[in-house]
Amino acid sequence: MRDVIIIGAGGGGPIVAKELAAQGLDVLMLEAGARNKTPETNWTHFENDANNPLSGYLRFGPSDRTKPAWYREVTQPAMISNLSGVGGTTQHYFGNSPRAMPGVFKGYVGDDAQDYDRDFEFPFSYEELTPYYEWVEATLPVQTAAMGTSEQVFFNGCESIGMSVQVTKDTLQDGYRPQQNAVLQPSGNAGLTTNTADLAYPLAKGCTFCGHCTQGCYQPLNAPRNLKARRSTDNSYVPMALTADLWAPQGKAVTLIADAYVTQIHTEQVNGKTTATGVSWRDVNTGEVITENAKVVVMAGGCIENPRLWLNSGLPNSHDWVGRGLTDHAFDFVCGIFPFDTGASKGVGSSARADFPGKGCIEPSILGPSGLANNLMMSDSGIRGMYDNGRGVFGEWDGPSGRIVGNEFKSFMKDVNKTLGMLVITDDDVEADNRVEPSTLMSDDNGAVPKMTIHKRTRSQRTLDNREFLANKAASILRAAGASEVLRIDIVPLLLHLQSSMRMGDNPQNSVINANGEAHEVAGLFVADNSALSNALGGPNPTLTTQALATRTSEKIMVQYFSGTPWVNSNAPLSSIDDKITEAVLARGL
Repeated sequence: MRDVIIIGAGGGGPIVAKELAAQGLDVLMLEAGARNKTPETNWTHFENDANNPLSGYLRFGPSDRTKPAWYREVTQPAMISNLSGVGGTTQHYFGNSPRAMPGVFKGYVGDDAQDYDRDFEFPFSYEELTPYYEWVEATLPVQTAAMGTSEQVFFNGCESIGMSVQVTKDTLQDGYRPQQNAVLQPSGNAGLTTNTADLAYPLAKGCTFCGHCTQGCYQPLNAPRNLKARRSTDNSYVPMALTADLWAPQGKAVTLIADAYVTQIHTEQVNGKTTATGVSWRDVNTGEVITENAKVVVMAGGCIENPRLWLNSGLPNSHDWVGRGLTDHAFDFVCGIFPFDTGASKGVGSSARADFPGKGCIEPSILGPSGLANNLMMSDSGIRGMYDNGRGVFGEWDGPSGRIVGNEFKSFMKDVNKTLGMLVITDDDVEADNRVEPSTLMSDDNGAVPKMTIHKRTRSQRTLDNREFLANKAASILRAAGASEVLRIDIVPLLLHLQSSMRMGDNPQNSVINANGEAHEVAGLFVADNSALSNALGGPNPTLTTQALATRTSEKIMVQYFSGTPWVNSNAPLSSIDDKITEAVLARGL
């Protein structure tokens, strides 16, 4: 019997794995997708190689790319930005690591308290989570982003409309600032040359500004896995978990099995309580079914797969909240054309931000030609200005919202470095009708596939108002920064920041897990990924909060089930780029 089985090696699972392995527990981590052990030899900077939904190495599907991708039923047009494989969706994230806004936590009494979703708040205070933020920020590590021309253009626009600079990590008022991100600062030749031969480790360290963040980070070439620039979990926490016996005084290395699709969580009645006892998984390549028991099971398969697994396993769902409350951040995209070079295709995906507590945030989006084209062509308004009955709305941008085509599209794409796009990220209300549930239409080898429902056009009035406010604010920033033309796309649901489908809360009638991360109705079963988040965080990117929460949940597991003691407030964190980790990675051949 294992101490702990973790389902999923994405953004949350490896945090629990590393923390508990460092405490000496026997941890098994199962991942449905591939483990890309040597990405620099089989990953490329070609968009289609990476993100083709049928055959890309970052698609949602098995490692054998001759086999079909895994299917999800979606009830309306949407773009699901969700990956399988070790590292999960952090394989292509921009590394943006802001903290949640304090207003989304229990006990917040600021003047803007009622601007947040007070019906669905975290069941503990912001102050309680702060030490866990600091622990993760030191472990990854999180640093102030390296910045260039595009960030200066953005800052000029923010300053010109009267915004002030935010100087703390705690967001308490409107402000703009450099992004806190999990990307290593460039050093050596990085940032000084484009000569590939001079951008290999150790001549270059940290981010090389290749600009291909959504294709998986394998830069700098030849760097040990824990020293790759972007701190996705496959580059940070996973190497630490697999080498815990080499760097932690009482550590035990995690066992990681990829291509292992968990299809069943097993339970039994213990003292009248439904209790998790283990899991069964399919070997994706052979079809063999394997079962293993554990004292604790942790679900970290993501906002779509966690509800699917729970419901397909027949686990209790007395209040029908498993899969409900799915939030996606009601994204939008606003873009400007400039008469000068903005550097919009160069550097990290996003190195600056503007926050508006209670409403959300705006991030300049650094995209290559394919990324920009993709965002310009996905609109819920249809083709811009072409239909009398269209949804295209007017505001601080030029003309109605909508996708652009023809000469207008060519004009935007003529020189990507004379554009600058703004990603609008809203603070959404948690709404029960936005959900994941088993499809009645089809099943695959792993059971009934998940059906996702996002009601974009009928979101709460607060969510819709937040989106309009931020879209207008983004257009104003672009205009003030010098844009000669500004367009709003009214983007279709971009299911990128999925969260809250297994939400944490005090009340079992509208939540799935308690304040410790343990299921209300199943003892010994925990959730530790974005699906555990109570709400939309005020709008910020969710990964850092998920990882802080997963660290806190690890302590709760250790104390409650293994008679351990908390460590975050009594020990110093070890950085994933520490020499001890590098030596361990090299010794183990990772």
